[in-house]
Amino acid sequence: MKRALLEADELIVRDEVPPPWPGRTVRIDGLLTHVRDTPATSPDAEPALYVHGLGGSAQNWTDLAGLLAHRLDGQAIDLPGFGLSGPARRYTIPALADRVIRYLEHSGRGPVHLFGNSLGGAISVRVAGLRPDLVRTLTLISPAMPFLDPRRSLQGRMVPLLAVPGAERLAGRWLTQLPPEEMARQVMEACVADTSRICDQRRQEAVEEIRIRYTAEHYASAYLRTLRGLVGSFVRAYLPGAGSLWRIAGMISAPTLVIGGWQDRLVDVRVPAQVARLIPDSRLLMLDGVGHVPQLEVPRTVARAALGLLGEVGTGVSNEVDLTGQQNPAR
Repeated sequence: MKRALLEADELIVRDEVPPPWPGRTVRIDGLLTHVRDTPATSPDAEPALYVHGLGGSAQNWTDLAGLLAHRLDGQAIDLPGFGLSGPARRYTIPALADRVIRYLEHSGRGPVHLFGNSLGGAISVRVAGLRPDLVRTLTLISPAMPFLDPRRSLQGRMVPLLAVPGAERLAGRWLTQLPPEEMARQVMEACVADTSRICDQRRQEAVEEIRIRYTAEHYASAYLRTLRGLVGSFVRAYLPGAGSLWRIAGMISAPTLVIGGWQDRLVDVRVPAQVARLIPDSRLLMLDGVGHVPQLEVPRTVARAALGLLGEVGTGVSNEVDLTGQQNPAR
């Protein structure tokens, strides 16, 4: 593990707040997957795939994908049951990772620069560990890797609900009781350390997305079943067998960047460093005053770190800065 390098800020030129990137629906194995495309602004841009977290969507990547468009030809998928994707038959981590793998195989864009946040980080660990042929570099942002103390996550209070019969119906009623504006506010406060960093446009987009969720009959079931699958992966990670996410992380060969926020309220703040120590070719960036979704809260900083990784591994021209501010020539 080593320290992350940051690209010089002046080399990131996009300042405007883009709207959500255009989307389309792809049918793979009979299931509908919604994908948003961020058009590359350079002819030599390389393919990238972005995977969101539990309860999120492809829109969580709008700003970061735009900031990286001069280097990466980005696609962000809605995981099954979330965003505008249809429901799935299974919501375990292996099943969700298989969906990402099938999408990469179907699109023929691999190997890609793979980005994952939270649940998407755990999924991306499995993809990168088991299918190294599909991944050029890996960026994990607040990855939801296993930890055993539920008190270290606001999601811990939801865990007892997973054992209650009819939990999906109870969750469905709870998820639709709050007005979309209040639900968006609560989600934002759970995920973001400083909500003043989120512009009005992103707030309104979050409200509109929740309105859509309220009309999707499958959403509550998808949320609870995905959370159950994630908790199950936590338990299996500490049992014998090849399915442990921690064991799979140790198999990753792709150059990897791990980013975490010291004010993360959903993933144990010790997890990013644990992940970085385990992955052989890794670098770590921990951000003061930042929560669970740095790509939403401080997208320029995340973009600088991602570009630093690309420059370090020789996939782009870079004028990197380490965390002490010293200039580093691209290698």
